[in-house]
Amino acid sequence: MADTRPLLLSDPDALPTAYTPLPGGSSSPEIRRIHVKEVLAMFAGVVMVSLLVVIIGNTGQDGNVYHRHNRRDKPMLLAASPTKETATKAEKAEKLQAVTRGMAAGVSEKSSRLYSSDVGAGTPVYPWNNSMLSWQRTAFHFQPEKNWMNDPNGPLFYKGWYHFFYQYNPKGAVWGNIVWGHAVSRDLIHWLHLPLAMVADQWYDINGVWTGSATILPNDQIVMLYTGSTNESVQVQCLAYPADHKDPLLTKWVKYSGNPVLVPPPGTGVKDFRDPTTAWYTTDGKWRITIGSKVNKTGISLVYDTKDFITYEQLDGVLHAVPGTGMWECIDFYPVSKTSDKGLDTSQNGADVKHVMKASLDDDRNDYYALGSYNEKTGKWVPDNQKIDVGIGIRYDYGKFYASKTFYDQNKQRRVLWGWIGESDSENADVKKGWASLQGIPRTVLFDQKTGSNLLQWPVEEIEKLRLNKKNFDKVQVKAGSVVPLDVGTATQLDIVVEFELDQKVVESAAESNEEFSCQTSGGAAKRGALGPFGLLVLADDSLSERTPVYFYVVKGSGGTVNTYFCADQTRSSVATDVVKQVSGSYVPVLKGETLSLRILVDHSIIESFAQGGRTTITTRVYPTQAIYGAARLFLFNNATDTSFTASLQIWQMNSAFIRPFSPDAASHASFTPVTVFIKFIVPFGIFLTLYFVR
Repeated sequence: MADTRPLLLSDPDALPTAYTPLPGGSSSPEIRRIHVKEVLAMFAGVVMVSLLVVIIGNTGQDGNVYHRHNRRDKPMLLAASPTKETATKAEKAEKLQAVTRGMAAGVSEKSSRLYSSDVGAGTPVYPWNNSMLSWQRTAFHFQPEKNWMNDPNGPLFYKGWYHFFYQYNPKGAVWGNIVWGHAVSRDLIHWLHLPLAMVADQWYDINGVWTGSATILPNDQIVMLYTGSTNESVQVQCLAYPADHKDPLLTKWVKYSGNPVLVPPPGTGVKDFRDPTTAWYTTDGKWRITIGSKVNKTGISLVYDTKDFITYEQLDGVLHAVPGTGMWECIDFYPVSKTSDKGLDTSQNGADVKHVMKASLDDDRNDYYALGSYNEKTGKWVPDNQKIDVGIGIRYDYGKFYASKTFYDQNKQRRVLWGWIGESDSENADVKKGWASLQGIPRTVLFDQKTGSNLLQWPVEEIEKLRLNKKNFDKVQVKAGSVVPLDVGTATQLDIVVEFELDQKVVESAAESNEEFSCQTSGGAAKRGALGPFGLLVLADDSLSERTPVYFYVVKGSGGTVNTYFCADQTRSSVATDVVKQVSGSYVPVLKGETLSLRILVDHSIIESFAQGGRTTITTRVYPTQAIYGAARLFLFNNATDTSFTASLQIWQMNSAFIRPFSPDAASHASFTPVTVFIKFIVPFGIFLTLYFVR
């Protein structure tokens, strides 16, 4: 019999948010008693004006206004040397300590400090204040109320609700004490936090309830397979299931009493066997899963068949292996249609299907995928192009994006991708602000029918419900070596869609070059070439002492071939010393007749960028100290030497998502508009104030 104890134990020792509130005034003025009619009149006026503002803001408005400051025709302020404005306080502050987390326990490194080439032990800790740290928290990305989060786990759609589980530390803002957090949503944007789904309370998972996946069976029942770290730190696979399948919120989970259901096979390291995938159904009437591992430095995916998710048969060989890629974790394996714009159920196969093989590489903490063909009979997968095989070719994202997981959304017939977005600051800062990590905006995933070699990733359509007022900028001309401010107001929460048109005569007449371009080694947006870089300066201040360029760089090679690269440059994103500052990006396919297109989601300390419809994506974490709140600005820039361009933009201010703890009332209003928020929260608060003054 299964253990029927509900796994909902909340931790009474969970740490509170680590930073203290901003100081307020030392005293309050004496409040005189106001006449009731006077108060009601004032309150009614405030309510009417506020309601009008909310309705207008929610409706949105189009504009075609942009202001060119005198700066636009001056030489661009993207000097090759970093800003000299440094924090003198940091020089006397404490130094960063080299910390490693996770590797000794048998998972990938969870401390970003060790993975920065320019920041490490001995770097001064920047004197962050509460205002700066508070600004960093996102407004429409999913994250817990506090503490540490990492991998997405077992996402699914069930009985009208999207479920999201995640690796969570209820005791603090660093990795450790890992359990499963749980949240639900009607639309993948507004979320309700539920009690913990599973905690580390059995010998087979006492050192961590690690990553797992959900499978929905034909009878609408759910099985959850996850990796447990035993009392001896052996990685084993465990089974769990809902206590009540009639409960749409799935609030209670039961661990199978016979756990673990799988242990490391002979020849596999006890810490090299983790992260089972969603199962797919075979023509033999069995369910099949794959699990990440390695043999020496070869990354592999082991394959198992089962009929009941309790007893398993290991297949001979592996689903796939790539030498030199190291340990594979968080494997994902799923079909995509070659002819349709709909997603496919994980069990689907056929002539019109490609299969995606994805692995998260423990060695470099990046997510790689490849397209290929799957043979069910042999249990093997073969890449279309071995030169861009898993781990040596294409990445989901060229910025901060790891341990991703997809699920098939049967509600809208789409494949949805989740990715863990870690921090790029210091652990000291994370502890001070009381939280670390967030999840990227869920993305739809499709096969790129034009290139035949790429996936297309795009933010789920529901994010557009947060769009507020809109401004259009039509054919803005940007000359070589110039910067053009875009008057969008505060630039902290934006959805930006832009198309660039280069001067084709200049492109055709440009000299051919043997330049070997790389975003990572090019010198960033300060490196000038004939046809780039050009793009947007995001989260910049007026003086451009802080800015994050997101840009294209075009290279004309021998024979007249034109190659386009898509990059994001953190090197001048902040004057703080204890944050990662690097240039990220890669080649992006641009087909004949296509214009260069870009979409950027800006949400405080995260910038998600999608080039050419999502062929290449970059997620960037930035921590400005000056370009925050009302001081954040947006600019077009052109640091090319020979070409000008025109840009047409649509830019929306973005509302905040509704993310809060679950309550019955919250569940019935999981998707809020500004008007309903106003009516349900602001008006009652105003009534309370009125009664207080007239009592």
